Amino acid sequence: MKKLILALICFVSVYSISFAQDDIQKETDSIKKVIQDAYVDGLCNNADEVAVNKGIHPGFNLMGAGKGNTMWKHPIYNWIENAKEGKKKHRYAFQDEFTTIKFLFVDVTGNVSTAKIEFYEGGEKKYIDYLSLIKFEDGWKIVSKIFYAIPKEKKDSK
Repeated sequence: MKKLILALICFVSVYSISFAQDDIQKETDSIKKVIQDAYVDGLCNNADEVAVNKGIHPGFNLMGAGKGNTMWKHPIYNWIENAKEGKKKHRYAFQDEFTTIKFLFVDVTGNVSTAKIEFYEGGEKKYIDYLSLIKFEDGWKIVSKIFYAIPKEKKDSK
């Protein structure tokens, strides 16, 4: 009887872990889709305001370090205006090439997540982005971004 109970406990544990891993993978896939659709394609490649609004929360801020100990932030409504202007020109003024990304990791805990991605313009890696997301009633939304700009290589001056 003890062996049967032990076997049953082991089975339930393995089964529960399997379901938890499936749930995390489904959430990770959903997060990757939001990032691709709203951020990469919506903001950067297509200037698609509908896609941006679907996957990026209206309270979103892009944040960075300024001089000294200062910080700056750029709210999504300003970025959307840039997207509209970019759509008129068929690209952003600050973007030279088609944007692609590579996911380095996505971490999910409950209804919050962080994604670390490499951001490419054309074939050149320009940034390492850290995106924070929250799962709301209508799905995952990007709520903030911080980034590291990859230093440009200095060309030899001979």
